[in-house]
Amino acid sequence: MVKKALVGLVLLVAAYVVMDKFVMVEYTRQGESVLVPDVQKMGYEDALGVLRSAGLSGKKSYNVRYMRDVDSNTVIVQRPAPRSEVKPGRTVYLVLNKREKPKFSVPDFYGRPLDEVRQTLERFDIVLKDIQVQSVYDPADDGKVLSQSVAPKTFVSAGSSISVIVGKAEMIETVQKTPVPDVLGMSLKQARKVIVQNGFNTGNVFYEYSTLLVPYTVINQKPAVNTLAEPEKVVDLTVVIDEE
Repeated sequence: MVKKALVGLVLLVAAYVVMDKFVMVEYTRQGESVLVPDVQKMGYEDALGVLRSAGLSGKKSYNVRYMRDVDSNTVIVQRPAPRSEVKPGRTVYLVLNKREKPKFSVPDFYGRPLDEVRQTLERFDIVLKDIQVQSVYDPADDGKVLSQSVAPKTFVSAGSSISVIVGKAEMIETVQKTPVPDVLGMSLKQARKVIVQNGFNTGNVFYEYSTLLVPYTVINQKPAVNTLAEPEKVVDLTVVIDEE
């Protein structure tokens, strides 16, 4: 009977020790929390050291998009965020920049508006290095890409550059044409006066012998009567003479 009592007492003491040393300690730890330190913009190894000092662990992960001019060893973002309350031993995910620049297939920009091309290149992180302008006479080509320095479907890395030539519509001057005046039958002097008064210039004078026509009168003109011509167009005349 005494032996059984001693055994029971030993088991009771052992149970108390287990509760005090392990169960209660773990129960107490569940109520503890630590503040996550801010390790953003630190190098990865330095960030791990700060986390370990705070009783936390770190794990590397990578950003979805490659960020130009950002070192691949620098912590961009952390999860959980700085100053979050977490349990001791919690893993903090450290997001780093992608190690390799992504490659993109260059689109065919021909005929696309320049603003649309800019937006596409920004999305692919490609630099629009140079924009040249070329005159076009079709209004539909105004502001549209006519050619590009990198051929379509060429694979390039983020941060690469491309140049384009864009159309610029020129104003087409519409010249008002007027009919050439009728100077047939006029004297050379009178014909020249009429031609100049109508905004044209007199040109060559040719002579043709005839005994049937009135001498020293215009019998032919070039351009012909009522031909639509631009201002200052030269009008050549043929005048009849009665002797060779």
